[in-house]
Amino acid sequence: MTYRVAMDIGGTFTDVVAYDETSGTYRAAKAPTTPGDLAEGVFASLERAVEDPAAISFFVHGTTQGLNALLERKGARVLLLMSEGMRDVYHIARGNRDRMFDLHYRKPVPLVERYATAEVGGRLDWRGEELRPLDEEAVRAAARRAKDEGFTAVAVSFLFSYVEPAHERRAGEILAEELGEDVMVVLSHRVAGEWREYERTSSAVLDAYTGPVVRRYLGRIEERFAERGLGVPVQVMQSSGGVVNAAFARRHPLQTLLSGPVGGTMGGVAAAALLGRPNAICVDMGGTSFDVSLVLDGRPDISNEGAADGFPVLMPLVNLHTIGAGGGSIAYAEAGGLRVGPESAGAAPGPACYGRGGTRPTVTDANAVLGRVDPEWFAGGHMTLDTGAAQRAVEGLATELGLSAVALAGGICGVANAKMAQAIRTLTVEHGLEPREFTLLAFGGAGPMHAVEIARELGVAEVVVPRFPGAFSAWGMLGTEVRRDLTRQFFTPGDALDGAAMASALDALGIEGRAVLGEQGVPVGLRRVEHAVDMRYEGQDYTLTVPLDDSAEPAAEGFLARVSARFAGLHERRYGHATPGAPVEFVTLRTTALGGSPDLAPAGYAPEAGENPWAGRVKPVFFDGTSHETPVLRREHLAAGEEFSGPAIVVEATSTTVVPPDAHVTVDANGFLVIKLGGTA
Repeated sequence: MTYRVAMDIGGTFTDVVAYDETSGTYRAAKAPTTPGDLAEGVFASLERAVEDPAAISFFVHGTTQGLNALLERKGARVLLLMSEGMRDVYHIARGNRDRMFDLHYRKPVPLVERYATAEVGGRLDWRGEELRPLDEEAVRAAARRAKDEGFTAVAVSFLFSYVEPAHERRAGEILAEELGEDVMVVLSHRVAGEWREYERTSSAVLDAYTGPVVRRYLGRIEERFAERGLGVPVQVMQSSGGVVNAAFARRHPLQTLLSGPVGGTMGGVAAAALLGRPNAICVDMGGTSFDVSLVLDGRPDISNEGAADGFPVLMPLVNLHTIGAGGGSIAYAEAGGLRVGPESAGAAPGPACYGRGGTRPTVTDANAVLGRVDPEWFAGGHMTLDTGAAQRAVEGLATELGLSAVALAGGICGVANAKMAQAIRTLTVEHGLEPREFTLLAFGGAGPMHAVEIARELGVAEVVVPRFPGAFSAWGMLGTEVRRDLTRQFFTPGDALDGAAMASALDALGIEGRAVLGEQGVPVGLRRVEHAVDMRYEGQDYTLTVPLDDSAEPAAEGFLARVSARFAGLHERRYGHATPGAPVEFVTLRTTALGGSPDLAPAGYAPEAGENPWAGRVKPVFFDGTSHETPVLRREHLAAGEEFSGPAIVVEATSTTVVPPDAHVTVDANGFLVIKLGGTA
């Protein structure tokens, strides 16, 4: 047997999915994440799915190491080199225009203090032509300072390096000579070869700040896997929804910033295709966070720029909105009211019901008090929950607020659900999208427990719980393609467009992209590229990305009229209006190189053979403060086509699905649980 294996390392659990290439079947498992040494949790979960690492033919994983280092401010000490006269670009930033009327807004504290910014002489103009040569002695002085003051990373961001990177390249060579491999050197044009001085500098600083942590982690994981007999390269999920090998990820660590959560989005794309639903809201509720992303017209919702903990970053990344709401989110009283999260009990000590010393009530404890989890068969029977500890934790807070334990437990879940519904509105309603027109795809260890209540609050009529929901992000990584995104600035007004020059530039990007795929080991026949161009109306500041049919299209007759019409259509969809015929400008060329992974041929879904030992099992479960005698079903014994109405609790190895009294469930041909709510049931 050989296996394709994917792994998602979360804040509370490490999830793994193994695809047997011989039988076409999947196996999922999970184990508690071990913060002190992540490798322990990695191998504990892997051993539950694959007996011998030598049998693995493909291994990909998502990691939040870089993101955690940023969120916890445990990254590298960074020295920033800027062009002479531009020292304060990073600290001045863009102001707070998007939060102008928020009286409580505080700008994020920069990752590099002002004293750690050094100026370097030398200047290029906007065309990339040299005005003054690079001051190489200033670069060497900065290298000596990095050594003397203990900086572990150096970021270089010179003016107009996105047009001509010669000065940055030479600075990188000097720094490498002086510092060796002990200090990471980041050049802004390699991280974000685009205009916008502050955003490009911020991206370079983020890469330098998180890079050493990611590099050390990937190095340790590769070493440990090699010791265990893994004979294939370790692949890593990127923020853009593609995968790259660990060697590439070590050179471009910022690409892995949203590595873990993005796997769920790509799983959502695959699940939406199986369901025939082009638009889906993907919700991933784990132990520490709640992540929302969208599938639009069958494709992931990807932006060419975003933000990480308030810092802008220029790179393609899946649009994710994350809040601190998970099974481990702690409930507490504040000013006489109930609050839930963002503080989490995490993996250690975890919720009180885990029996590891936690005493404060969490969302998981509330679900235990309401009877919505099975204490004897939690995490597939690998954990037994202490419901007494959960009851004591909830009762302590309930007494403080003058409520019964059941009423408070329902309130904890209600507050958490309201927060999660609002997070979904941030990506839908605030962007002109109506949640009622979407299917809610629920996964994560805790997502299916809360999905129906969240959907009800949003007016969504259908919830789908895929197979292996607790390990769905890992499942989504299994069929993901290798991806590399390339850009080139191409500033020109529409009426001055040289179509042949644009086509030539796109061809060059395509050649470079295919070469990068070759370095990743993608066979020639599976390499392809997609092209697009960033456009705007004359006088606008921000752009929209317009897809192109192929690299030769700009040289064809009538191209300007066609691409302008496409831009107007996108502008209408995004902003609700357009101005057909108005002058346009071209800003940036974009090429996405994609390497197809081998097609998976999974066996059709079939329930587990044998007698169901839980047939006829019921237990009391609270819904809206009322106890209901509720069937408890083992998911692996549910056959395709089977239907049942709520209330019901469906348990499986990686998650628990809660079906309230007014919902109806159908098991579809894929083994997915399709839940219809209320009047649509």
